[in-house]
Amino acid sequence: MEDSKRKRREIESKILEKVGEVVSAIAEAKYVDQVICALHSIAVQLFPVDSSRLLGCIDSGFRNQLLSGGISSPFERDDWWHVFYHEAAFPTLARVLIYNVALDWLACFPLSARTQVYDSFFVKGPPIEVVQAIIPALLKNGSNKDTDVNVICSNAERILVLCLLGNNGMLQMAREFGILYSSEEFTNKMLKPDMLVFISKIAQLIASIPDKARLEAPAALSSAQFFKQVIIQLLAAAEERSVEICNKGEALDQSVSDGTFLFVGETFSRICRRGFADILLAEVVPRILGHVRGCLSSNIDFINHNLFKSKTNFQFWFKMIETIKDSYAVERLSEQLLHQLATEHVTDIEAYWILWILFHRTARNQASIRSIFVDKGLLWKVFPVCCLKWILQFAVLDCPPGSDSLKKGQNTQGLRDIVQRLLGVWSTRQFVQSAAMEQQAYVTAAVGLSLEQMSKEELETTKDVMPLILQGVSCRLESPDPLVRRMASCIALVFSKVVDPKNPLYLDDNCREETINWEFGFNRQPKQISASSDRIEKADDEVKSFLSELNKGVSSVDDDRKNNNVKGRHQMFSELKLVDPDEIVDPATLNNEYSSDEEDRDDDDDASENSDSSLQPYDLSDDDADLRKKVSQLVDLVGALRKPDDPDTVERALDVAEKLVRASPDELQHLSGDLVRALLQVRCSDLTIEGEEDSAEGKRQRALVSLLVTCPFESVAAVNKLLYSPNVDISQRILMLDVMIDAAQELANATSNRPRHQQRNLISTSEQPWFLPQSKGPPGAGLWKEVSETGTSLSWSYRYERDLPLKPSQIKTGKSRRWSLRSEKMQVNQLEYSKNKFPLYAAAFMLPAMQGFDKKRHGVDLLGGDFIVLGKLIYMLGVCMKCVAMHPEAMALAPALLDMLSSRDVSHHVEAYVRRSVLFAASCILVALHPSFVASALVEGNAEISKGLEWIRTWALHVAESETDTECSMMAMTCLQLHAEMALQAS
Repeated sequence: MEDSKRKRREIESKILEKVGEVVSAIAEAKYVDQVICALHSIAVQLFPVDSSRLLGCIDSGFRNQLLSGGISSPFERDDWWHVFYHEAAFPTLARVLIYNVALDWLACFPLSARTQVYDSFFVKGPPIEVVQAIIPALLKNGSNKDTDVNVICSNAERILVLCLLGNNGMLQMAREFGILYSSEEFTNKMLKPDMLVFISKIAQLIASIPDKARLEAPAALSSAQFFKQVIIQLLAAAEERSVEICNKGEALDQSVSDGTFLFVGETFSRICRRGFADILLAEVVPRILGHVRGCLSSNIDFINHNLFKSKTNFQFWFKMIETIKDSYAVERLSEQLLHQLATEHVTDIEAYWILWILFHRTARNQASIRSIFVDKGLLWKVFPVCCLKWILQFAVLDCPPGSDSLKKGQNTQGLRDIVQRLLGVWSTRQFVQSAAMEQQAYVTAAVGLSLEQMSKEELETTKDVMPLILQGVSCRLESPDPLVRRMASCIALVFSKVVDPKNPLYLDDNCREETINWEFGFNRQPKQISASSDRIEKADDEVKSFLSELNKGVSSVDDDRKNNNVKGRHQMFSELKLVDPDEIVDPATLNNEYSSDEEDRDDDDDASENSDSSLQPYDLSDDDADLRKKVSQLVDLVGALRKPDDPDTVERALDVAEKLVRASPDELQHLSGDLVRALLQVRCSDLTIEGEEDSAEGKRQRALVSLLVTCPFESVAAVNKLLYSPNVDISQRILMLDVMIDAAQELANATSNRPRHQQRNLISTSEQPWFLPQSKGPPGAGLWKEVSETGTSLSWSYRYERDLPLKPSQIKTGKSRRWSLRSEKMQVNQLEYSKNKFPLYAAAFMLPAMQGFDKKRHGVDLLGGDFIVLGKLIYMLGVCMKCVAMHPEAMALAPALLDMLSSRDVSHHVEAYVRRSVLFAASCILVALHPSFVASALVEGNAEISKGLEWIRTWALHVAESETDTECSMMAMTCLQLHAEMALQAS
């Protein structure tokens, strides 16, 4: 032992002396041949060098010096090599090679000389030492304008490509770590932590190479290509090492610590940390999937865990995730793995075995890894439904799946715990209000798929499952969003099938399929950049279509709820009809939806008339016609509507109400308030038969609209007085808001025509109108032509263009543009159309409705449980602003509406339905304000308008960046676009 140490010290002393001579010779050299000879003198002592290839590259005066270098024996050369690279000699010489020789002499080296006496110091050395010497040179790439720095970095990048990629340096490095970690030098447990730190340091250096490389670096050092080559070499080294360990009789499932595996795991962890887990999986998935498919095809009927454990080629894959110590990297890797498997369209059983092979040991032994699947994979992340099934099968059910569905194993306690945890989140009202729609659909699918695997006895023994399901279904049925209500219907259906399979509970006609589509219309395929659905609108739609879509979407919320209730009652009524299976049916009658009793009576009458009998039946159907009093006066109409015990009279009154009001009798102004109250208090469901409520509701709504249009001030005053009254319910409040919306739109679309007033030119008497651009300009310019605008529907200016002559430096003909407030196409003798009667009544519609919206009264809480009414109210105010667009009234009413919308309780409401209405109203304000009014307000210092418009911009930007609801974020983007257009026009 002492002799070997003494010999090593002697060799080290000789090598350091030789390195000193070489460095001095390089520093004093005046010719490149002197540098080559100096490097050759030490290279021949370390590795074989073909000196004959250098003779033709140098001057004849230096050939004797080149040949005089002593060539040592192979044994002596090996001793020199080990001491040179593992002591202080190589770092010293490498610094000179990288910074001095590369900068001053390397460009003059012949190719053979560079290969033999320069590159060989790095290529033939141990990669672990080489990367520690080379990679720090890349840190000097901060100043790319420095030529010297670029030369040094360029040479360092070339050497890295040559050593790590061209010479399989990563493979050699992984092998070397395996040898070092198992050598006698590191068998001491006190030295193991130091070795782990060293491995982590080298892995960090390797992973940082693409970040430190210059933009002009070789393409092989780009992140994607470099990491791909590194991964291929490391996987080959790991599989090679696992075979060696298995051949030695050691079991890899006994937590074997190996330097190769530790280095591979650390490097993979760094790669995943940098966001390239997909590149890693692109190499891993095909390899492991091929192994799994090979086993499945050969042993299709005898697949179990022991089969894969007995395979030698699976040993490293069992160990792979254990070698990655970073839990965040494992999380990214597992997430990308699920998406990759979904992209590959693997079967359920293939996906299960891949997850089991990679994660079963770490998921069993480490709580953080198990949490990635059972917590984040089910509650935080959003995957395709196929991935959700794989997570449930692997992490919850803990057994291989069946042929076409999930299969429950022995771990029923784990299933009950997961169901209880999922329901605890899914049933809360806060989750329904704040979570994104994709997240709600995903958690709902997780709850439904888990419930399908439970039995009635397991449900009864699981704590709080039934109350949580009831709570979650109830709060979703109250939502105005049809998709949220559909989620509640699906969970209720699954729960009813578990409790009583023979009596399923159908809350929605769309949930009657044999198997429930847990996608809920979302397409979460990983090939797409983001989730898409039919409910998401494009951000670059035109303003007119955007507003009309919102109009249609918000106003149909209550119609959907009402139609669902009516459809359900009509369905129950139709199910009571008995059908005779032996009845003879005429095919001609199959196209009819139903046949009434009156038609049957008519057929009987015709048959009796054609018979030979002389006894004709007496028709009694019109005997009480003279007893029915026709409603022809408004006083009679009010009285008839206030007879709830006489449904026939009320029905007749509703039939004539709209016509009487449209006739505008003299007493309408005095009776409008009473008539509004009477119509609102009518209960159409009490006076109509099943399935015909819609017709009566439509008659009542049309009558109320006609009242507000014909007698606006008195009628809208009565409506606003009842809007916050505790004596009306939510459906009546929504009806009032719907009526105000329809009336405002009808008043805004009212037209009248009259002969246009002939205007004369007051100043100029020239033939060209004053509002057209002047024809002055450069010679050769064309005539002015009016160009139609394709932007917003509310255009306040007209554009004119003409072609300009070519300049000497121009290739394409230019255009000159002018704007005018009038159009040349307007004809002098046309009729003048007077539109929009609504601005006169806009204040009466809007201001009383905005007063007291935030007050909590008996039975009225718009900021709380009555959020549907609040959303409808804000939507109505937005429609009113749209109806006064480009009128002075818009400038007067906008500050009050902006003050209401900017209230934190409104703009940051927990319900996405209210936030959508606020965005709609804000968009309507931007469209309604005339740009000239905005410019005047900003110049005159109108703080209300300027502050309100700035609030719209900042709030919409905040919503677009942080909103969880997809529709809200898309509407916020459109609102920002409208704000930018308004600012441009105002400027």
